[in-house]
Amino acid sequence: MFIDQVEIYVKAGDGGNGIIAWRREKYVPKGGPAGGDGGSGGSVRILVDPNLTGLEKFRYSTRFEAERGGQGGSARQKGRNGQDITLKIPPGTIVVDQESGDLLFDGVTFGDEFLLCQGGRGGLGNPHFRTSTNRAPRKATSGKKGEERRVRLELKMISDIGLIGFPNAGKSTLLNRLTSRDVEVGAYPFTTLRPNIGFLENGISLSDIPGIVHDAHKNRGLGLEFLRHIERTKALVYVLDAAGIDGRDPFSDYHVLQAELHAYDPRLLGRPACVVLNKCDLEVGDGFESEHPVFWVSAETGEGIAPLYAFLEEMVCVGKI
Repeated sequence: MFIDQVEIYVKAGDGGNGIIAWRREKYVPKGGPAGGDGGSGGSVRILVDPNLTGLEKFRYSTRFEAERGGQGGSARQKGRNGQDITLKIPPGTIVVDQESGDLLFDGVTFGDEFLLCQGGRGGLGNPHFRTSTNRAPRKATSGKKGEERRVRLELKMISDIGLIGFPNAGKSTLLNRLTSRDVEVGAYPFTTLRPNIGFLENGISLSDIPGIVHDAHKNRGLGLEFLRHIERTKALVYVLDAAGIDGRDPFSDYHVLQAELHAYDPRLLGRPACVVLNKCDLEVGDGFESEHPVFWVSAETGEGIAPLYAFLEEMVCVGKI
């Protein structure tokens, strides 16, 4: 099951307590203060890992706590620092504070790291409180509490080009044809239940966004589950069923898709785009008009793929996006 949004609780470790202890030396009142400081609590960090594609590991493990610092020892021995924990997330994941709604981190670049919760500082042992008038202080402090948060992790996949269209328009087949992937395809709604990414030979990335339906922006169908993945794409490819196998009209579908994108985020319509009329190996109509370049292809047979491939390369590499 593809997971692209989770809520988790994270807590940094508390600092260890400082202690009251004494040396045993002749002529030193009470042996002199010798209580050690407590160790610092472990912190919680976020790391962008390019090997991850989803948030599945957070499906059942939703609570993460770093180790607390150790208590100070005698002879001014400092307590052991608590171990940090690092939560790895896929590129494109944002971290949002559940209470305030603030965006804490946007993990885009591979290897980016973020301190999510700071570990608590260790407490002080009694030597810190020795003065000229109080040479045997009976005072030590407790460790500070580590930070804690409830956060939402939300994945918005990163790709150069997003393939969008209604179910059964042939997006997965087209992705397979363009990138030599082997994504599952089938003649039933919502074959694709997770965004898939493939790469052209020059490294341009394409993502197959699962089927959008009318009123998807109102969370109908797969709705908001996958509309968010369009946000980070640099260009769009409208994949339409030119044969109208399910009784669909490609011209109508094109405008419905544009309306859904506009309702979700009007800025999406300003991105470079082209239209792919798929299944042209079957009997199709003609006369399709669009503000974007139109390509007639058959993802199944490979007909018309070469000019589309060349256009996608030019659109990305020549600086059109």
